[in-house]
Amino acid sequence: MASVPALVPAEHTSDHVLVVPRPDGAAADHDLTELAAAWFDDVRWLSAPSSATPSRPAGGARFHGVRAAPRPAAGVLRLGEEHRATGPFLLDAAAAAALGCAHPADAWALGRADGALDVRGGRPAVHDDRDGVARAFAAALPVGEELRLVGWAVAVARRVSGLLLADGRQVLRPDPGASVDLSVWPGRPVPAGELLEVARAVVATATLEAAPGGAGHRVLARTPYDGDLVATPEAARGLPRALATHPWPDGAPATVLRLAWRPQDPYELQVADPSGLHVIARDRARGLLARLAALLHERAGGAVVDDAGFVASAADLEQRRLSPPPGARAWV
Repeated sequence: MASVPALVPAEHTSDHVLVVPRPDGAAADHDLTELAAAWFDDVRWLSAPSSATPSRPAGGARFHGVRAAPRPAAGVLRLGEEHRATGPFLLDAAAAAALGCAHPADAWALGRADGALDVRGGRPAVHDDRDGVARAFAAALPVGEELRLVGWAVAVARRVSGLLLADGRQVLRPDPGASVDLSVWPGRPVPAGELLEVARAVVATATLEAAPGGAGHRVLARTPYDGDLVATPEAARGLPRALATHPWPDGAPATVLRLAWRPQDPYELQVADPSGLHVIARDRARGLLARLAALLHERAGGAVVDDAGFVASAADLEQRRLSPPPGARAWV
């Protein structure tokens, strides 16, 4: 693995480094601001990136002998009250490939806006967390706003099939397939009968039942091998940050539809390397929930948000739906 000075300038080598692929070859700073606004209240450019100009490799170092591509002068994006993202530092295809990325990429240095060091907590109690955060910070876990920063960076890396270099050293490459659950914020109320009808278009054996505790209802699609798919209407107690500016026809929705997968062994949701059977079932459930969300969105409008709080577009849902192997379906 290449050292961080090959990705970012020397003054950022102790920062967390977020690597964001650019499949279309274009810079994606506007996408980063949208993703940041889904987690942080105060997101703004302290200084915007300038247009691309030739430059030496970041930090004056070489990346396995490959010089970084010409890059724009870095901008500084504020992330909440304490942190900032500096970049983009452009990596060409060869440099990105050395990190395991299939496309050219942007590197962003994430650190405190005041240049100080974050105060860390104690050692983690467990080390087999889903995204490897505990292993990356085995000596002392981030706390407070730094923990939010790391969580956001991991969520972005999962969303875009990128990676995070924690403290500029430890590689975290979250599995994009681990994002399964969705929330549909409908533009109009969805009655129980309509919710059941739509769910049965995805899994024919779906049933309507009382929600746990007897408050309200939910739709349950139970399978013998892939676990359960559950659609639960809940009272909306405030919009996610990502939907703060979404245009709602009659005011913000009073109800949100939570679409969730319950695997046969819930413990496997928490580990970095789940079993092959779990991954197969997860891929099928991911595609089915994406189809259910798309159908509900077509009928009721509104918006769909993923389990990290990012808006899921129609293209995102289609990609999820098509990601399982051809012919894969729930076993009912």
